[in-house]
Amino acid sequence: MVNSKTATLTFRIDPSLKEALRVDRSIANMIEVLIRGYCEQRGIAIPDSETENKSGERS
Repeated sequence: MVNSKTATLTFRIDPSLKEALRVDRSIANMIEVLIRGYCEQRGIAIPDSETENKSGERS
């Protein structure tokens, strides 16, 4: 899935956890992977951004 737009998410985290996130990926990519995995494990659907943009529901 290729997103044409992204959203900003800001939060505070322990510095040691932040460094651990940097081991294999960028921090942004690691957070995205973790959220997608969490949603997949719990059966939470992630809407396709492109489909929503075409239908006019979200931008």
